[in-house]
Amino acid sequence: MKLSDRIQDDVVILEPKGKIMGGPDASLLHDKLYEYIEKNQKRVVIDLAQVDWMNSTGLGILISGYTTLRNNQGELKLANVTDKIQSLLTITKLVTVFETHDSVEDAIKSFER
Repeated sequence: MKLSDRIQDDVVILEPKGKIMGGPDASLLHDKLYEYIEKNQKRVVIDLAQVDWMNSTGLGILISGYTTLRNNQGELKLANVTDKIQSLLTITKLVTVFETHDSVEDAIKSFER
């Protein structure tokens, strides 16, 4: 997995690419989230548009990120969830945990409500 990041309208956008399967990916996302939390950037959107696949470890990475932000009074939302990832979220009932949006722009606007 490759991970790029940017800030738009005071919201951190993380853009993983490829497969989220665990291993070094877990610490990459975790470390990046803590880097932003330390900078007091606690509103995060993970753009899943370019994620091909995710296994249970990948789901664990998302849950860990969600928990890390919640424990630091932050929020994590998902955007551009592909059909494959949506199926995983539905099967695991994580669809009730994560707030998902059709686009990054929609996710950013949802922080303003």
